[in-house]
Amino acid sequence: MDLLTIFAVLLVVLPSLYIYTASVVSTRFPKLENKSICLLIAHPDDEAMFFAPTVLALARPETGNHVKILCLSSGDADGLGETRKKELAKSGVVLGLRSTSDVFVVEKPEFRDSMTTTWDAGNISDLLISAFAPQLNKSKGASSPPAASIDVLITFDAGGVSSHPNHISLYHGAKRFVSALVAGKAGWASPVDLYTLTTVPIIRKYSAFLDVLPTLLSWALGADKRDKKHPGGLVFLNGLAGHGSFTTAWKAMTTAHRSQMVWFRYGWITLSRYMYINDLRLEKIKRK
Repeated sequence: MDLLTIFAVLLVVLPSLYIYTASVVSTRFPKLENKSICLLIAHPDDEAMFFAPTVLALARPETGNHVKILCLSSGDADGLGETRKKELAKSGVVLGLRSTSDVFVVEKPEFRDSMTTTWDAGNISDLLISAFAPQLNKSKGASSPPAASIDVLITFDAGGVSSHPNHISLYHGAKRFVSALVAGKAGWASPVDLYTLTTVPIIRKYSAFLDVLPTLLSWALGADKRDKKHPGGLVFLNGLAGHGSFTTAWKAMTTAHRSQMVWFRYGWITLSRYMYINDLRLEKIKRK
């Protein structure tokens, strides 16, 4: 066969194989069901550009989950904070959240949107405690079980996907929060599972749905599968078309986040594997 024929065959075969794989993963891989879930992000559009497969999968009504988004800045670096808050709320609903009331945006000087600013992990932890475990400071006794109003917290990993310092700060703040829940409470498990989005090398990052094989291989070799109630790894694959698929993630970016759709963003949302694939790992939290 000549190169043109080979290309044409691959153009049909590869998407078909991916669609089949996505259907298998959605039915046979570990899931989260009947959970109260918070997605912790740094800026409006993080939920669509990085976490769309996760939100689309977890917010489906049949899962019984209640997904909320907590954003620690309005992304006001260019003076568009109010616009971007509205765009985030719209995007959340497109991705399957129950209503715009499930989207929360924090605006504090200590969480300034900046490519050069690292947010303090203690400040992030304190905010999460006030939001989800306000009773913590009142019940420091070792005999009282740790409690929180959410079951699962999802955010970036230590690489932040794009190495953005605000993303990386969320990882450290979230870990400190979960650690604080069980501090001094030997024998008690954390009431909150912390899952983080895996950062991948740049070649994989821009391989769109073709990254599915390395992702599944990484999950098979690296994720702890012993605890069915608290899976060590989660994989979410968007379909390529239809409701709740890549086209929905595309819609969340192009119709909700209009202020951010400069020319290079179209390249990102077409080629980025994060628009198609998310793999999350359960963080192991050390007690203090």
